[in-house]
Amino acid sequence: MAFIKVQKTRAYFKRFQVKFKRRREGKTDYRARNRLINQDKNKYNTPKYRLVVRFTNKDIITQIVSASIAGDMILASAYANELPRYGLKVGLTNYAAAYCTGLLLARRVLKKLEMDEEYEGNLEVNGEDYSVEPAESRRPFRALLDVGLLRTTTGNRVFGALKGALDGGLDIPHSEKRFAGFSKDSKQLDADVHRKYIYGGHVATYMKTLIEDEPEKYQTHFSEYIKKGLEADGLEEMYKKVHAAIRADPSPKKSEKQPPKQHKRYNLKKLTYEERKAKLIERLNALNSAAGNDDDEDDE
Repeated sequence: MAFIKVQKTRAYFKRFQVKFKRRREGKTDYRARNRLINQDKNKYNTPKYRLVVRFTNKDIITQIVSASIAGDMILASAYANELPRYGLKVGLTNYAAAYCTGLLLARRVLKKLEMDEEYEGNLEVNGEDYSVEPAESRRPFRALLDVGLLRTTTGNRVFGALKGALDGGLDIPHSEKRFAGFSKDSKQLDADVHRKYIYGGHVATYMKTLIEDEPEKYQTHFSEYIKKGLEADGLEEMYKKVHAAIRADPSPKKSEKQPPKQHKRYNLKKLTYEERKAKLIERLNALNSAAGNDDDEDDE
């Protein structure tokens, strides 16, 4: 089989059209985004909301976003770094923390829209699938899950945030097939397994395993848990208190911005015209006085 060298001619480069910047950077899946933000024309300017969930190394970001001509508009947001205020000091990026962040966002957006009393969500967290039912007056707040470039594997943390938002009272189209505990063979969701993940049971199991098998690794791996005095048996009770605290007050806390610090300058400050002129006159006067002293010494 002969291989033919691909010739990219001048005509090819003249007609080449670059892709969008965020596609070139590998940040946005425009095929998915187009389907998430497309709105029916007979709904006019009604915003189509998305539940955006993103994970970083140390944080979880959840936002309620709607698209507009000017750009994406954020209605409400919640971050895992807010959870220490509610009693969750460590483990801010696991499945249980994702659930707490989704719950916080749901309660926050409903309180902002004055729907929090009408839609309380699921108060008995047992791991079973939950969908909010429409009330007599206002319909539930509806949003679509936006996972970005994430691979939607079964038990992924993004579905922990989804479950938290559902239990918080949001109406999000979903299937139970991707929740932790769903069996591909039986095609059913094991609610007990899912509940275990929501309350950090998988973390507690790993803690117990390390204590028995590798106590030295436990001291380093769970050092922050040890500092806070957290043990495997007390995790579930801690998460229950966190959920209750979130429901009690989901409002965001205004952070006080510190005034900018005065940085030390290592280069000379640029002088103004008047300062340069005054400095020149000072130098000329110094030179003239020095020249006058030399003349006096010569006369003597």
